[in-house]
Amino acid sequence: MRTFGRWLAGSIMAMAAAGLATPSQAATAPDDASFRALLKEMVETDSSAESGSCTAVTEKVAARMKAAGFPEQNLHLFVPEGDPKAGILVAVYPGRDPKLKAVLMLGHVDVVNARRADWTRDPYAFIEENGYYYGRGVADMKAQDAIWVDNLLRFQAEKYKPLRTIKMALTCGEEGGGFVNGARWLVDNQKALVDAGLALNEGGYGELDEKGNPIDQQFQAAQKVVMQFTLETTNPGGHSSVPRPDNAIYSLARALDRLSRYDFPVQFIDANKAYFTRMASVVGGEKGKAMTAIVANPQDKAASDLLNTSPAHHSMLRTTCVATLLSAGHAANALPQRATATVNCRVMPGVPTEEVLATLVKVVDDPEVKVTASRGYRPANPAPVTDKILAPATKVSQQIWPNVPVVPYLATGATDAVSLNAAGIPTYGVSGLFRDPDGNGVHGLNERLRVRSVMEGRQFLYGLVKAYADQKD
Repeated sequence: MRTFGRWLAGSIMAMAAAGLATPSQAATAPDDASFRALLKEMVETDSSAESGSCTAVTEKVAARMKAAGFPEQNLHLFVPEGDPKAGILVAVYPGRDPKLKAVLMLGHVDVVNARRADWTRDPYAFIEENGYYYGRGVADMKAQDAIWVDNLLRFQAEKYKPLRTIKMALTCGEEGGGFVNGARWLVDNQKALVDAGLALNEGGYGELDEKGNPIDQQFQAAQKVVMQFTLETTNPGGHSSVPRPDNAIYSLARALDRLSRYDFPVQFIDANKAYFTRMASVVGGEKGKAMTAIVANPQDKAASDLLNTSPAHHSMLRTTCVATLLSAGHAANALPQRATATVNCRVMPGVPTEEVLATLVKVVDDPEVKVTASRGYRPANPAPVTDKILAPATKVSQQIWPNVPVVPYLATGATDAVSLNAAGIPTYGVSGLFRDPDGNGVHGLNERLRVRSVMEGRQFLYGLVKAYADQKD
């Protein structure tokens, strides 16, 4: 058996031979100061729907790239008609073989609204403190955006000649809030410009334990589909001094209570099946055994009950629907004439809207409660995870984080992959950016990401994009 010292020395030599950074080198990669300045500028440019502009971000990035020598003719700025703040930047780095399909680096630059009064620090100030970068968008997803830009600038400086063309699309509107969705706009209006055989996106992150040690590197192979439904009850109403048994609010409340106690059945596709299969040995103990059991028998109630104690595992195993908005009544002294609830569902890929609607009607079990679909995406099969796709990510990851498994998984949230996959561009979430167990304040307060995570993620994505760009077939 090798000693730890000999193993570490061998690993470092292997990483150096591969041209990749070791963990200790990741914090001193080339042009760290320039990269940090780029990330700072992006974070400090407010791109929230409430008070900011994506156009300001994309224009600054384009100016920075042009100043660094990136050919202006390969930079394409777009502003969707009617939304001057939803600016998009597409950059193209030509490959040696134009017949081979390109590699696309995709990222959204818009962020969730943040208000100074709620935060410990100014959300739109880029602050480094106690080993973390703080600021709205650091984790979701301007650090990865900055790495995409940094990749192209490094490739340009190195005069790197990839086999495949490398493209970058920085878009707006992924977080909603009123911006035009840039990814959808591109596939509708500039499909040829962003077309690719592979797109790399957000959604796959590394997981850290409570002590900051890496557990696994997630590779988002699929994501759930967003569907929205409305539950509505109506009633003649009347004076509140004369209550009647068929109260619209009570009827809706009973329907929502039934929904709250319903679990959709466990359903496996390749992505979540691979996750629970691979994570069983990593997690170990009773939970690891439950992971193995649920894969072997999706109807295993004991295994399901144990895994359901984790909200993330519960959601990854099945379709979920939850009430998110309520509206009822028209006056304090009148019986309600109408009561409505918005139910937000995250649906397993491939399940049609009609099937979810039928399930909700059955669960509600009340003809007085009208259930309608108000938002749904056309079901699309996720991009396949083949050895050709997973092997480069595993190889590069192991060179930087030895013995940390790369695990395909099903994202319970949604990203812009939904637009690209539907347009025939296979899209995967992978970042090399490791997050803390608490989620690092994404969409919440005091968003942050470890400095080391950012710098190691920078090295990972630099190596990964090159690995895909030099694949021959």
